[in-house]
Amino acid sequence: MRWNRGFTVVELMISIAVAGVVMAGIYSVNRSQQKSYIIQEQVVGMQQSLRGAMDLMEREIRMAGFDPYRHSGAGIREPIESNTLLFCFVADDDGYDNDGDGDVDENGELKTIRYALYDSGADGDYDLGRKVGAGTNKAVAENIDALDVVFLREDGTPTANVSEMRSIQITLVARSGRIDPHYVDTSVYTNQQGSAILGPKNDNFRRKRLTAEVYCRNLAF
Repeated sequence: MRWNRGFTVVELMISIAVAGVVMAGIYSVNRSQQKSYIIQEQVVGMQQSLRGAMDLMEREIRMAGFDPYRHSGAGIREPIESNTLLFCFVADDDGYDNDGDGDVDENGELKTIRYALYDSGADGDYDLGRKVGAGTNKAVAENIDALDVVFLREDGTPTANVSEMRSIQITLVARSGRIDPHYVDTSVYTNQQGSAILGPKNDNFRRKRLTAEVYCRNLAF
């Protein structure tokens, strides 16, 4: 009977071809979505790393110069460099020996903090390091390609004179942990002054810039 016939070879070949096209489309869409997900994951990771590091820096920098005793020399420390931030403030109630003299929380004890880039894992990639006193560097953010610091007077003009400093502009540039072969970074990254601090790298890493200005209320005293 006619309805008991099987598929012909031509029909089978057409079915296989159609199925192949459909599967190829599904694979292409899935691969594209997977790449997009990985890229977004990298971008979110960079943003979280930058924001976490900047939040910590802002909170500590606001304390620069804090000295209720008015005699310990708290404030911004030299040398004044565009890629390093060194400052101190009185911290004699935190339960730590911040100055490394063997005494904890003696009156006027200074806490000196240094932020700078360093290679924490000796892998050729720089991280943002935080060092307290004579202690060791600890990474607060990984894959940081640039740290830029600009010291400002009360009127907002740059200065290298410690006694004139009232606020600090900080710019960080973070790099993704993986390359994106379909992307080339040709960007020039600048600070708030418009000065170039990085690039163009012309590589396959994605980057994000974050900048902030911190008013150091204790430097006015």
